[in-house]
Amino acid sequence: MKNLFYGLLFLTSATIVAQEVLKPEVLPQKKVTNTYHGITLEDPYQYLENLDDPTVITWMKDNANYATSILNNISGKKELFDNMKELVERRSASISSVNITDDDTYYYLKRVPGEEISKMYKRNGYDGDEELFFDPTKYKTEDDKIFTISSITPNIKGDKIAVGVSPNGSENPELLIFKSNGEQYEEILHLAKGISWHLSGDSFFYFKMNSADLKDVNRQIYTSNYVHKVGTDQSLDEKSFSKENYAALDLQDSELPYIMYSKEANKNILYAGSVDKNAKVYINDTSGNNNSWKSILKRDNKVTDIGLNSYGVYYLTYDDAPNYKIVKTSIDKPEFSNSSTVIEESETEIITGFSLTKDGLFYATVKNGVEAKVYFLANGKSNVEELQLPFTAGSAYISTKGSEFSDVWISISGWTSPNKRFLYDPMTKMFTFKPLSTPVEYPELNNLIAEEITVESHDGVMVPVSIIHKKGLEMNGNNPAVLYSYGAYGISTSPFFSPIVLAYTMYNGILVVPHIRGGGELGDAWHKAGQKLNKPNTWKDAIATAEYLIKNEYSNSDKISIFGGSAGGILVGRSITERPDLFVAAAPMVGCMNTVRAEETPNGPINTPEFGTIEDPDEFKGLLAMDSYHSLKPGTDYPATLVTAGMNDPRVIAWQPSKFAAKMQHDNKGDSPILFYTNFAGKNLTVTKCEVITEDTSDFSIQVIDDIIIESSGTSEIY
Repeated sequence: MKNLFYGLLFLTSATIVAQEVLKPEVLPQKKVTNTYHGITLEDPYQYLENLDDPTVITWMKDNANYATSILNNISGKKELFDNMKELVERRSASISSVNITDDDTYYYLKRVPGEEISKMYKRNGYDGDEELFFDPTKYKTEDDKIFTISSITPNIKGDKIAVGVSPNGSENPELLIFKSNGEQYEEILHLAKGISWHLSGDSFFYFKMNSADLKDVNRQIYTSNYVHKVGTDQSLDEKSFSKENYAALDLQDSELPYIMYSKEANKNILYAGSVDKNAKVYINDTSGNNNSWKSILKRDNKVTDIGLNSYGVYYLTYDDAPNYKIVKTSIDKPEFSNSSTVIEESETEIITGFSLTKDGLFYATVKNGVEAKVYFLANGKSNVEELQLPFTAGSAYISTKGSEFSDVWISISGWTSPNKRFLYDPMTKMFTFKPLSTPVEYPELNNLIAEEITVESHDGVMVPVSIIHKKGLEMNGNNPAVLYSYGAYGISTSPFFSPIVLAYTMYNGILVVPHIRGGGELGDAWHKAGQKLNKPNTWKDAIATAEYLIKNEYSNSDKISIFGGSAGGILVGRSITERPDLFVAAAPMVGCMNTVRAEETPNGPINTPEFGTIEDPDEFKGLLAMDSYHSLKPGTDYPATLVTAGMNDPRVIAWQPSKFAAKMQHDNKGDSPILFYTNFAGKNLTVTKCEVITEDTSDFSIQVIDDIIIESSGTSEIY
């Protein structure tokens, strides 16, 4: 998600060189209607849902070519790209997906300046020599595909490692299995996700998708879990769980059966996967007698996180505690009904997560979504200690090697503070800086300030807002400003640092992050206040923020842009359809733009707990209210808009944004361009580092187009 956020929409005037790529014609509308609970809706672009129609694909490709030619010829883009690239490549390396085994072996991804794809490395201990373990650029070089590593899962012993490799950024990975010396086993697993190794280290559970076809509506329905024995072909794998075999457990058709082995409890744990944040969990012994599955958590227990150690089972819950509390049960009696509270709810801070070590329980909190703290409760103690963090943090993340080890790392960051990783010693209470690559300095950060304010929304509710800009920037009502937020699933937009965001502020841009309802910044109540029938609060909070920027002379409606991706597309689409006068430009990136039809997509049914279902008359009204496609009105002067889609995106099918783009092009009465770009190679996430920067500079540049009458002559290359 962070890649979607970087660098946005800040130039205000420019010229474009002559183009040869012709502007595609506006698509004709067709008479189609759908009736829901007595309400009839016209759907003039429903025919775009047929992604097997060559005419539809040709239209999408023509729009992608045209959008690329326009964006690549905006003056100032090369300078911006070069500045972004310099800031990004100032880092000695970008490291992610760190896995530390019981024997202290590190496996991780690393990309150094000049490389486009992250490679997998290994080192024995933090101070061990680094060695290249797997290079995806040398995998299947005969294929015309770009392979990237999507997952790294070592077994408990650390002598075998499962590595997911995705072609062109898709979510249909090939699963490779390696020995710790780098030797690869012969078998390659397909459609395998959710790897969890057994104690023996010779086999693992995995969840299997039904189909590689992203248009298959049954791709995630009635799915099953399997056991794979290393050294054998996938065709020999035995089914360990399926809904039809265990109907008594009452899994829903769209719930995904993930089975994880817990070495702490020596139990198998079945998670009923769903977008519903409330966990639904079953447990059994490791004998393989799956008939012994018993329920330990129901959705109405309101548990969002689970941890186990030799002292018991811990649950993070908002049951009678909207700001969350942590409760505990014994391993012998793990049912939620047997729990007692170990960490009480705070009146002002939200508990965001916890981790267990040999020494006790560590947990993180956040206030107003932007003030992070970390606490520690030692085993057998009742007094909680607050850790004195090395610097004031906007977000804090806790990681451990396991509940039987003392190792605990605290990673902290902020809007103006790059992420730093520290090893914490609970005995000495000391932090030791433990970077995995050479630290880099950004002296430009000394010129930035992050304001944390509250803005009154449409109904009088005060919404926390983060505003990041240069120190001393004159608030003359004429600064470019960009709004970014998400507002769904209870996910918080926590403070983080990005060198590409830094580039935006270097051009006197103001970055504005309203912590809107639907997110989790203020707890469960904040999430529910932007869910289903309450969803309008999400975009109305953003609208109130834009109005605040104008009233307080941060910017004006000719300089304010808005950006968001995936479920954040609802935020962007409904903000600009309800108040098109407030924004000069917008970028809904692979957004869910036609929520009324979402259940016709492969990923739609599993998302009904968050957005609602058309089967329920009241929830249908909520879906219609948040539907950006149906909110477009002919003859409206819309802001310049860049709509994007991913042909291989399994979460938001490509026709969702394409229908919105087609209708917006038809309904727009002004000269502001409505550009539509489809990535036909990868999914919603870009594949390589340069693709990230290139797409980001395109998003930055879209704001200039508002003042441009597009000429149809010139040429450019598709990025």
